Amino acid sequence: MTCYCDLHIHSALSPCGDNDMTPNNIVNMAVLCGLNIIAITDHNSIGNVEAAMKAAENLPITVVPGMELETAEEAHFVCLFPTMEKAAGFNSWLDKYRLPIQNKPKIFGDQLYLNEKDEPTGTEELLLVTAASCSIYDAAPAARSFGAAIFPAHVDKTAYSVISNLGTVPEDLGFTTVELSKNISKEEALFKFPYLSKYHIITNSDSHYLDSFYETQNPIDLEEPTAAALIKKLSSPLD
Repeated sequence: MTCYCDLHIHSALSPCGDNDMTPNNIVNMAVLCGLNIIAITDHNSIGNVEAAMKAAENLPITVVPGMELETAEEAHFVCLFPTMEKAAGFNSWLDKYRLPIQNKPKIFGDQLYLNEKDEPTGTEELLLVTAASCSIYDAAPAARSFGAAIFPAHVDKTAYSVISNLGTVPEDLGFTTVELSKNISKEEALFKFPYLSKYHIITNSDSHYLDSFYETQNPIDLEEPTAAALIKKLSSPLD
């Protein structure tokens, strides 16, 4: 079946995310946009994922546990997990690599924890938009050990992408999927980076605001609209 997906959405926990990006606002906006599957992917954290999953329990949408990981290479990678428990396991693994840099809300923005009723439950004191000290060569196998699909984010961007910082998509890391930003078409990307033809190429909104969600821009054929089916698809080599 064809599932309309937006697999890169930030909540109010990301300091660059608008404070209106609450669990209920996100999942209800996604339903209004006609999406079948979304992923909450805050910077280096899964802190608001469970609340979004609970907020979506009675809605016709699947919320996949996710994270936008920034490694020591200062490149971004989307990690999608089959269950909240698996996501929590990787989040715990990442703890030892988090840098003790304090957030400055007046400069970077708030980092809000919210429950499934959109009630604030706290703030994250450590700055999330900074690179963890682990290499992607450590993080990729660790994420997969928790059942994740992991893929380079917005590879066409000139900053915080694996191509801009490493020069290419490393073949020895086992990636099967790459993400494009909304600023480039698949045809333009393949003309600029022909070697991307060996990967599943997807595009997501990277939304930080409620008015920028995708609708039908990222259709993916899946066996069923579940996290497990999505991860299986994105982790399998291109036919």
